[in-house]
Formats: sequence, structure tokens, C-alpha cells
Amino acid sequence: MDAAGLGKVILSSLIEGRDVTLHGFDDTPDRYGRQPAFVALIDSAAPVQFEMLTRGEALVSPTGSDPACFQALLAREAAARAARRGIWAGSAALKNAKSTDDILARLGQFTMVEGTVSSARLAGATFYVNFGRRWTRDFAVTIPRRMMPAVEAAGIDLKSLKDKKVRVRGWIEKRGGPRIEVTHVGQIEMIGAARPIPKSDLAATGPEDEGK
Repeated sequence: MDAAGLGKVILSSLIEGRDVTLHGFDDTPDRYGRQPAFVALIDSAAPVQFEMLTRGEALVSPTGSDPACFQALLAREAAARAARRGIWAGSAALKNAKSTDDILARLGQFTMVEGTVSSARLAGATFYVNFGRRWTRDFAVTIPRRMMPAVEAAGIDLKSLKDKKVRVRGWIEKRGGPRIEVTHVGQIEMIGAARPIPKSDLAATGPEDEGK
């Protein structure tokens, strides 16, 4: 059974046939028409997402607006990654920014990519964080100009990213090479630096969730 199937089995074992409550920050769907929400059993205050992250069966995905919850979710993900639990037992869950074909195999799926930035620049209404010199082939992160102030307010100096190692999470798209568009502050992390507390919160998503 692949990671997607196993994650669904574990989620079903936690909530199937049980009464739950849903907690969302607002009624606004995400860019793919989905309604993000935390799921908690009636007799528990802790979201099921916490348990999924602790087991290493989910990734943290940016959605809401609570910095404290953001830290709690990322801490659980990091602990599972360090302990090599669940999807972190192998290397498939964290993609190398130089492995273009491997990233493209995740087209339309939520993915975490890690690598060293080769260049970072503003071109028109988009800021490009490039991980290779061939824009038609290599992986890149795009940040709309309107998002730049929020990203930099979270402690990430975009213009100084060259030669820095970063971790990015988001939905894989293909625009020449593979791309992730930053729509929430928490999608970019500086590796080896103190983690900033962004203005956006994060929720958990299964590593193989699709549904654009």
C-alpha cells in the first residue's frame, strides 16, 4: 500500500463511525475549492491532524491565521521527520529541488521540496526563487508581488535568498519546469534558521492529497 492509501486507512481508523466537530477559521474555500477545517472527536479537544502529524502520516499545509497553532503543527511534523516515522521512514516525502523529474511526478499534489537557491529576483509582478539556471526545466518558486510584504514581514529577506538552503511546501504545477506558487507565508522555511512565526496558520494535509 502506498503512502496515500496508508494515510487514508489511518485517518479512517481515527474517525470512522465516530462523532466529530469541524473547526474552520472562515467559510472561504482555498484556491482549489476545498474547505479547510480541523477535525476533532467529540470527546477530544485535540484535532485529528495532530495525531496524523505525530504518526508521520501528514504534511503541514498553510491555511488559517493562528501563530500558536502553526507552531504546534510544525513541531509535530518536525518530530516525526526526525524520528523517521510514517512517510519520513524513507526519502520520498521530501523532494530534492534538483530532481526535476521526481518533482514533476507529483504534479497536482501537495509536496515538500528542499534545496539551495541559485537566484532570486523580481520580474514584473512575480518574484522568482530559482533552484537552477534553466527556467524551462528547473524547479522554481513563484511569489506574487502582493505576497512579498507578508513573506518579508515573517523574517524572510527575499532578495538575499541566493545560496541559502530553504524548504518549500505547496501544490506542484508545471510552467516550463515544475513550480510551487506561494499563497501563504508559511510555505517557505529557512533551513538552519530560527523558524519565524508567520501571520498564517497551517493545517495538515495528507501527503498524497489531490483535488485541484
